[in-house]
Amino acid sequence: MSIQEQVGGRAASAVRWGFGHALPATAIRSAAKQGDLHGRLIEATRDGETVPLELFEAIRADGPLHRSKFAFVTASQPVVKEVLTSADVRAGVEFSPGGVLGRIGHWAARQAPIGPLTPPSLLVTEPPDHTRYRKLVTRVFSVKAVQGLRERTEQIAAGLLDDLEAQARREPGAAVDLVETYCAQLPVTVIAEILGVPAADRGRVLDFGTGAAPSLDLGLTWGGFRRVESSLTDFEAWLSDHIDQVRRSPGDDLLSQLVTARSDDGVALTDAELKATAGLVLAAGFETTVNLLGNGVALLLQHPDQLARLRSEPGLWPNAVDEVLRYDPPVLLTGRMTLRDTTFSGVPVPRGAAVTTLLAAANRDPDVFADPDTFDVARENAADHVSFSSGRHYCLGAALARMEGEVGLRAVVERFPDLALAPGARRRTTRILRGFDRLPVTLG
Repeated sequence: MSIQEQVGGRAASAVRWGFGHALPATAIRSAAKQGDLHGRLIEATRDGETVPLELFEAIRADGPLHRSKFAFVTASQPVVKEVLTSADVRAGVEFSPGGVLGRIGHWAARQAPIGPLTPPSLLVTEPPDHTRYRKLVTRVFSVKAVQGLRERTEQIAAGLLDDLEAQARREPGAAVDLVETYCAQLPVTVIAEILGVPAADRGRVLDFGTGAAPSLDLGLTWGGFRRVESSLTDFEAWLSDHIDQVRRSPGDDLLSQLVTARSDDGVALTDAELKATAGLVLAAGFETTVNLLGNGVALLLQHPDQLARLRSEPGLWPNAVDEVLRYDPPVLLTGRMTLRDTTFSGVPVPRGAAVTTLLAAANRDPDVFADPDTFDVARENAADHVSFSSGRHYCLGAALARMEGEVGLRAVVERFPDLALAPGARRRTTRILRGFDRLPVTLG
């Protein structure tokens, strides 16, 4: 790469950071200081530790659709579903100035590495492209296909727990980080096998996913933004090499199917579409499940009465996974932008407006869930949560995540009946994705 290209790349990166993080973050901090509820909510999630339940309730108390300085915000589950299923919105929210600044922003965006929030990612595309991409991968994540993976998932979990048991014998009473040794390893191994990733590369893929996870957030520091883009660039390079290898020697895994797939009119995915789709499936296939497993272990150990009930009524395990997803969801919120003037719950919303749907707040909507702040593994309507979103962008991997959650949580608490939390737990610093970075436990 020439010096001129390097300088141009750094300049484009600086523009992307400025428009996507620095300017919005400055405006949000100012609004938060003036009492804006949306601004206060974004600031409250800065450290990754806090779920601002009091702000959820303040937004809910203002009506079905709160108007903040920057967006319409809803904590109502019916309105969340109305927004996410509406044909009047598109996925994603962007800061898009007009005029010369807008042209500079578009120039910089064209040079961005492929990531979860850059087209042609499934997260930010709409029909007909979204329909075409989704159709190619849906069959692999169907309920029937996922049930076929259950036995293999149980084998992987058992192998990881064997390793932990051996470690417990070597170091009785010593704490182990359950995220590093189990919660991350189980889903990354499953999704890597689905996509045909060699065992030797799985550690790198896990690092890529962890490094890119903050890309969903707003208000990254310059250093944090550069680290995210570096991870995305390295991930894209790895994907290019891996896809080339699959083309030379395809197997029966999902990536081989994507490489050779053709639409009904015989059109294949372009390289950019293939990398974006495979990359999102790979990263999303384990990132949120890592959070589900960590959050679930912590909740069960913090609520021993609920764990005792699961041990006496194992048929409740599928429902318990949904209650974990409802009570402490892996994704706190998602955003949309309106394509035209519309209304939600009777509230007029103009074209080009940002709408923030608070998934975590909707999961505690008292009009939907009785006693919503209580963790109850037998809750009759636990599965009514919106942690997997709704509408055309409903999570492709929902059935896989539920199955891995059930297998993974049940296996670890059954293998280690004296499992206990140890000091030193630490949440991830991401604002949108919620989970544990470290979860020390003693195995007993």
